[in-house]
Amino acid sequence: MASDLVRPRSGRVIAGVCAGLARRFGLSPWLVRVLFLASLLLPGPQAVIYLVLWILVPAERA
Repeated sequence: MASDLVRPRSGRVIAGVCAGLARRFGLSPWLVRVLFLASLLLPGPQAVIYLVLWILVPAERA
């Protein structure tokens, strides 16, 4: 069963958004990071969405 969407305290590269999404959907964090970086080659608001998720998704509690 998938956990709630939170930014983990460990395994972060920048803000933990990709790691949190990967954990939530049961994927590899590196797969999510590579897909995000590849999506930046396409036009769209991907960077803005990342920033919004960074602000809205709570950090994991200790």
